[in-house]
Amino acid sequence: MFFEGTDLPDYAEPVSANELREGEVYFAVNYVDHEMLVPIMETIVFIGRNLEPGDLDQVYFQDIESHREGVLYTSESNDGPARFQAGSEGQINHIFNYEHALEELMRCSLRREKIP
Repeated sequence: MFFEGTDLPDYAEPVSANELREGEVYFAVNYVDHEMLVPIMETIVFIGRNLEPGDLDQVYFQDIESHREGVLYTSESNDGPARFQAGSEGQINHIFNYEHALEELMRCSLRREKIP
């Protein structure tokens, strides 16, 4: 197998709040260390904005597993565990589309190669 080489930007390119589309899959990439050498990646689905009374500029995500099982944010049933996350539109610099998440992991790989 061969994967064509690519030029990576030096910076992360997270999705912007205005690019988010309901029902679309995104990837949360975080790191457990300050050196950004140990990534954690979670597949999530954007489920909407301002879903609670009084919300202002809040975005909501759901874990992919429960979303695929049809569990809704408004569901009051016990159809299984679901994880929902909410946060400010201005604090989603760890949310990526697939291609940019992959690029972020590639940058991590390059940082790891520099370790003696």
